[in-house]
Amino acid sequence: MREFQNTPLLDFSKEENARAMRQALEKVRGELGREYDLVIGGERVKAAETFTSTNPARPSEVIGVFQKAGRDVAEKALDAAAKAFLTWRDVAPEKRADHLFRAADLLRKRRNEFSAWLVYEVGKTWPEADGDTAEAIDFLEFYGREALRYAAPQPIVPIQGERNELVYIPLGPGVVIPPWNFPLAIMVGMTSAAFVTGNTVVLKPSSDSPAVAARFVELLADIGLPPGVVNFVTGGGATLGRALVESPRARFVAFTGSKEAGLEINEVASRVPPGQIWIKRVVAEMGGKDAIVVDADANLDDAAQGVLVSAFGYQGQKCSACSRAIVVDSVYDAFLERLARKVGAIKVGPPEDPTNFMGPVINEGAKRKILAHIEKGRAEGRLVAGGEAMPGKGSFIAPTVIADVSPKATIAQEEIFGPVLAVIRARDFDDALAIANDTDYGLTGAVYSRSREKLERAKRRFHVGNLYLNRKCTGALVGAHPFGGFNMSGTDSKAGGRDYLLLFLQAKSISEKVG
Repeated sequence: MREFQNTPLLDFSKEENARAMRQALEKVRGELGREYDLVIGGERVKAAETFTSTNPARPSEVIGVFQKAGRDVAEKALDAAAKAFLTWRDVAPEKRADHLFRAADLLRKRRNEFSAWLVYEVGKTWPEADGDTAEAIDFLEFYGREALRYAAPQPIVPIQGERNELVYIPLGPGVVIPPWNFPLAIMVGMTSAAFVTGNTVVLKPSSDSPAVAARFVELLADIGLPPGVVNFVTGGGATLGRALVESPRARFVAFTGSKEAGLEINEVASRVPPGQIWIKRVVAEMGGKDAIVVDADANLDDAAQGVLVSAFGYQGQKCSACSRAIVVDSVYDAFLERLARKVGAIKVGPPEDPTNFMGPVINEGAKRKILAHIEKGRAEGRLVAGGEAMPGKGSFIAPTVIADVSPKATIAQEEIFGPVLAVIRARDFDDALAIANDTDYGLTGAVYSRSREKLERAKRRFHVGNLYLNRKCTGALVGAHPFGGFNMSGTDSKAGGRDYLLLFLQAKSISEKVG
């Protein structure tokens, strides 16, 4: 087996790639609006009620109709997962890993098609959608190899007269709750990590992105994944989601989303209901208030471009997005002038049009919350760019820059999850690092500086799980940048790293007397 390599991104300036993407968009548009069932133990199940997923760039366009399952479905799905676990746990690791490799192969063949679903359902531009799909392929390839590594003989100190071994075994049936902002990559990564290690899964996607998950579950059926290994359910987080987390049948919960939801899941999962004989394991990634520090000797053009891409790529709807630019006083004005000029050139519009750098935010509710934060920001700083909704029926917001913001201001402390950047003035480099660390979060951060001594200082003092030097703070690659943060950013799960599969395994020591 060849060593893992990241999937190269497509260059849409090449006509053959652009043509293939246009064809995929046309094909997927013809499939919009269909109804999807729950999939429990391989059986298709309907609920009493349904809900729709819509296009955030065109809210009248229905992406799909989904079952609105309630609490009763939670136990049925976990029961199916528990039954499947009795056989799936004993399947050879090589065969489980082979399911990931075959899924990766099929996803490569359907790459543009899945990217088209991302464009329509969650408003990703062509490059953002392709990056999401490429990362999903990488998770499958990387975790398949990691499963084989953990299944191999583990190093043990030899003891005379004994034969000793350490083996990793699965936890059991569990719950995977992925987010809407990376509805393919993060969903695929969490789900595949759970089942390649011998666990079984109840997958409950976000109600803003169920179609992408449904298409992946169909892909898993196409590669012959046994029924019940991955069960697909849709419904509200407060009803279905909470019931899944509360259930004594669930051995683990893997979640990516907001701090508030993650803390509630952690609290609920910590309780031990009657019939539960384990402590639930919670894997949580909960967001950030990420900063890029610009030092006095930084290349200001590079720094402005890095901040722009980090802050406004996918409309700022990434937990890794730069929402604070912390700039040393002596270059503050020069940096801000460069940044404002670049932001002014950003084109916003429907993501089907490849000339648009930004598309819509995920829904009207998010749009209202982001605009409320902007109004708060107007009072807390100086509006430099944007500040309003864009004309049209979609959930479009202009890229917004608010300068002269206090480090303690609301927009400098609260996660906004939209195209809003606070620019903060720092006295010097040490002050900038102190400001960067002064939040509840600790996910990603970046530093632009030509000083080796200051970069080394940042390595020691910038308290984030993913630190980038002289580059943007988004775009973690599987295997190269294991992803997960500190403090209220979650449990430092390090997705895409060599430690991640351990979160879905437990170690068993076996000793046998010999001689």
